[in-house]
Amino acid sequence: MMEAKEVKETNETTKRTKHDFRSGKDILTRATVGDVRIYVARTTRLVRRLSVNHHTSHLATAALGRTVTGALLLAATMKNKEGVGIKIAGDGPIGQIIAEAQDGTGRGYVGNPDVFLPPKDGHFDVGGAVGNGTISVTRYTEGMRPFTGTAALVDGEIADDLTQYLWSSEQTPSSVALGVLVTPEGDVQAAGGWFIQALPNCGDDILETLDRNVRQTPYVSSLLDMGFEPEQIIRMLGKGLSVKILDSYPLQFACNCSKEKIEGVLQTLPKKELQAMAEDEVTEATCPYCNAHYTFRRSEIQSLADKAEK
Repeated sequence: MMEAKEVKETNETTKRTKHDFRSGKDILTRATVGDVRIYVARTTRLVRRLSVNHHTSHLATAALGRTVTGALLLAATMKNKEGVGIKIAGDGPIGQIIAEAQDGTGRGYVGNPDVFLPPKDGHFDVGGAVGNGTISVTRYTEGMRPFTGTAALVDGEIADDLTQYLWSSEQTPSSVALGVLVTPEGDVQAAGGWFIQALPNCGDDILETLDRNVRQTPYVSSLLDMGFEPEQIIRMLGKGLSVKILDSYPLQFACNCSKEKIEGVLQTLPKKELQAMAEDEVTEATCPYCNAHYTFRRSEIQSLADKAEK
């Protein structure tokens, strides 16, 4: 099995290169190398949007950015615009990390967006923030029930955890790299990742070459910060092999929440809880994915309580 490459970004001041990191649009590029698929994503703008929406600390930005990027990479393997959800459930101070991706869009949130821990060996201590627990991956397939697999966390640093999940739950030899660079001011300077997936009957010679290339390739966020495009990173990973670029498509943040969907969630609450809420003139509900606020008048909540009573 190829070795996972987890990016533990330094907490030291990140210097902007001559490349304007704000100019590159988020994109995911897919390619094949023999019986191996390679996916590389740039998610800088999307992760920056997540950090702004949720007012995340530097550490929470890194953890959430890695997880949502991982979901986008896994979703790239799905057909017919089907989706992927990832839940990191550890006992650390960050709480749960939730990410969803479908058709080039991603969203997510963390339980504690203000989490802070001292650096560990000069890096964000994402593993310390996550702690021990499980990673669950749900694949949403059209016309079928969602399939969810779960595995124990390896180190809480997300990439190793995804790699181990893919091997233990889906028997997929893979290599995952995820990284987020954050400036001292909290801006996302670069974010992205790659996912290398070996197909059945893949030759050992190809896997050995890819494994060697992975070990020699700089961190993905560093490459993106220097201005490398996802296609260039793919060719770097596939050095010495015949690389076939399949396609590229844009990535962006998107949330499909609405007042009607929030109302549907409220309808699942016990009648007594709804009646207690109806004592207030106005009830405000917030979408955990995008922080959008929805207001319900007393009469609306009372109507939900009456329906629950029936």
